[in-house]
Amino acid sequence: MSAKVLLVDDETEFLEAMAERLVMRGMTVATAESVYEALQMVATETFDAVVMDFMMPDMDGIKALKALKKINPELHVFMLTGYATVEKKKEALQFGAAALFEKPANLELLTKIIKRVHSQNRNQ
Repeated sequence: MSAKVLLVDDETEFLEAMAERLVMRGMTVATAESVYEALQMVATETFDAVVMDFMMPDMDGIKALKALKKINPELHVFMLTGYATVEKKKEALQFGAAALFEKPANLELLTKIIKRVHSQNRNQ
């Protein structure tokens, strides 16, 4: 059974390219183009991880992170941003993000972390 990941980004081309890259690395990938769509999916499906853009038009990254963690406090949420700052990273980690990656994300590292999370989830 492969790691199941939800990708959330409002940029369709980025979302499709990222999904394809993760699938090529052996993951099962679902996508959402809005935070609200992602929240519905997390409420009804199980994911090993959510990889979400920090800057979404329908809800800012911290509010989205809080909403996801309210639905599933154990969910591993990885934030992506094109505009990383130390403050943003501290705030994301404070509210439960597993990590904050600057775009373009290091896919090898992200894949390794998600597979580790998946393995831990299977062993619980």
